[in-house]
Amino acid sequence: MPTVALIGTLDTKGVEYQFLKERVVAAGCEVLVIDTGVIGEPGFSPEVSSAEVAAAASQDLESLRAADRGTAVTAMGHGAGALLATMVAQGQVHGVLGMGGSGGSSIAAAAMQSLPIGFPKVLVSTMASGDTRAFVGSSDVTLINSVVDISGLNRVLRDVLSNAAVAVAAMAQRYAAAAPVAAGAPVIGATMFGVTSPGVTVARRWLEDRGYEVLVFHANGAGGRAMEALMRQGMITGSLDVTTTELVDELVGGNLAAGPDRLEVAGALGLPQVVSLGALDMANFGPLATVPERYRQRRLNVHNPAITLMRTTPEECSRLGEVVARKLNAARGPVAVFIPKRGVSSLSVAGAAFHDPDADAALFDALRAALDPAIQCVEIDTDINDAAFAVAMAECADWLYRTWRAAGIQATEQGIDLETSHGGRGGGDDRRLVTAPARQAVSIE
Repeated sequence: MPTVALIGTLDTKGVEYQFLKERVVAAGCEVLVIDTGVIGEPGFSPEVSSAEVAAAASQDLESLRAADRGTAVTAMGHGAGALLATMVAQGQVHGVLGMGGSGGSSIAAAAMQSLPIGFPKVLVSTMASGDTRAFVGSSDVTLINSVVDISGLNRVLRDVLSNAAVAVAAMAQRYAAAAPVAAGAPVIGATMFGVTSPGVTVARRWLEDRGYEVLVFHANGAGGRAMEALMRQGMITGSLDVTTTELVDELVGGNLAAGPDRLEVAGALGLPQVVSLGALDMANFGPLATVPERYRQRRLNVHNPAITLMRTTPEECSRLGEVVARKLNAARGPVAVFIPKRGVSSLSVAGAAFHDPDADAALFDALRAALDPAIQCVEIDTDINDAAFAVAMAECADWLYRTWRAAGIQATEQGIDLETSHGGRGGGDDRRLVTAPARQAVSIE
């Protein structure tokens, strides 16, 4: 029978967790309860005590009780995540369910986010109707709004918790019954926006026709983080990072930033990557009225009632070119960067709202000037959505992946660890030798 882990603060939510446990059992699963409370004694006996959770985070429970709330919440989240990760790896649990207010949700979410994509994760939270990025992160946590506060059982909370119990039980049953997924085709991560989707779609189909599985991520902040999280987990082993627009929002304070480490993970892991400059012509904000005052006089485009786009200036584009170059220069694996000389999105082509040759030139010039000469740089005289540009990127991704893979197999046979035996691009990393000749300039009419 599948087992669901219940994770939560039994000192303050004991009655509610006892009800939740009963509902999960009634839905056909066994239950393993992990206590993350630090204030007092649990309302009922768990399978894993709060002291064990604290110890898993290299902390002492009594010390956490004397510490500030933030320290305790962080530690219990880390400890619960470590314990759950081990249980999942050993096949002891098949789903996890938690509930809470801001503190309890933070603990449960931190633990859930450490688990693999596809493993069932359900969180009932008072915070589920607002900005949920802190609770979902780059994982696939399912959030359910509690509607009322989690403070005693009532007709509303009973219904919400019963639904959550049935949901996680069904997920756990499916997960437990699913056959292990074979390694199968190599997996490439790709990034796309509406303004780059025609080109990315052509590239995706080209790669799929040649045996790759392509996971396409919406470059909206969460998408970039999710793609790179799957690289860290080992699911994605190659990158077609066409749409690097999240870098713009990080630079100017837009709504869709993916964090300061965006575009660094593939390189740090030594994965092959083909990168382009998709949608670096725009920053993303909410409705027009929410655009910061300092940007109100800029060139704006109302994409839809919920999204307003802002054209990047030549100065911003120059900085973005330097940022892209700096991040790619640090890569430990093979890299190629593609420049679409006639527009980095459907909005920056001739005649479109964001057409600005000076800004594009600033972007391209800064990238060329700062990019390591050993990195292949392909310039094509077309826009990013042109089929020829898309196919060229896909062909390069295929070539880089195959030669990178062959180099890895050869190194393994020779007993060489490519991840540790070299010092990066500046230290003689042999992986740079699998890239194609640098500085190609291609003109396609």
